[in-house]
Amino acid sequence: MEQVKTLIIGSGPAGYTAAIYAGRADLKPVLYSGIQPGGQLTTTTIVENFPGYPNGVDGNQMMMDLKEQASRFGADIRDGSISKVDFSKRPYHIVDERGNEILADTVIIATGASAKYLGLADEEKYRGQGVSACATCDGFFYRKRTVAVVGGGDTACEEAMYLAGLAKKVYMIVRKPYLRAAEIMQQRVKEKENIEILFETNTLGLFGENGVEGAHLVKRKGESDEEEFDIAIDGFFLAIGHKPNTELFKDYIDLDEQGFIKVVPGTTSTNVPGVFAAGDVADPVYRQGIVAAGSGAKAAIEADRYLQQL
Repeated sequence: MEQVKTLIIGSGPAGYTAAIYAGRADLKPVLYSGIQPGGQLTTTTIVENFPGYPNGVDGNQMMMDLKEQASRFGADIRDGSISKVDFSKRPYHIVDERGNEILADTVIIATGASAKYLGLADEEKYRGQGVSACATCDGFFYRKRTVAVVGGGDTACEEAMYLAGLAKKVYMIVRKPYLRAAEIMQQRVKEKENIEILFETNTLGLFGENGVEGAHLVKRKGESDEEEFDIAIDGFFLAIGHKPNTELFKDYIDLDEQGFIKVVPGTTSTNVPGVFAAGDVADPVYRQGIVAAGSGAKAAIEADRYLQQL
């Protein structure tokens, strides 16, 4: 059985930054990169809002750079996932998908969150070519163009407002006959002249030659007055929520009602001493690469301080 000082689970900006800091602190971190090495940023084409890249950077390239930097400082980066954890006593017992067992003094959870999709084949087909799950990441590419936002909650309204400041027109595709968002958000969206809300509407599919050019929609699906129609759009934004990847830890770690890991405010500490959470897995609010990277640095610093006190 292998013994490690710091085990990092996940490999987005949070996991890799934690590995850089932990490596430089001589914690000899072991990082498991999981089912999506590099995390959500590898599904976006160009990242333009991460400081230090004035001309933008390919999401995959940026993650490869972070990985290389972590390796340079001694991080042991491994392919594969963790399949089982036992946080009931220290050192913590972890099993990977191949059945290898690890005892870890500290654990940094950086498993991220996955955007919820509608489940249409076209979402996969046009991913990175007009389909996005992050308006603040990709909205800039749709200045003076027409976009659609799917969803009727607070997130959807926030994304629609953000996009309305950039795009020529924003459609909101809302399944229900009303918005679920807070009253003030509903008001803002309804008063914004370039947002049009399509209530009781579902998306059937997307179309376009070189990327998204439009959406096939249906109004009042299954009713006697059901009506199918198309809208012309350049971008299709999903805002139906994110699912944090926390299933593995739910028996030991405190989660909020959405499944995000609860941390002590201002820190990355969870309810289990020596177990820290960084990045989108503990962030229902910002969900940005730069914020995830910052919390990865915090988690590694806190893990180091924790180990010094043992």
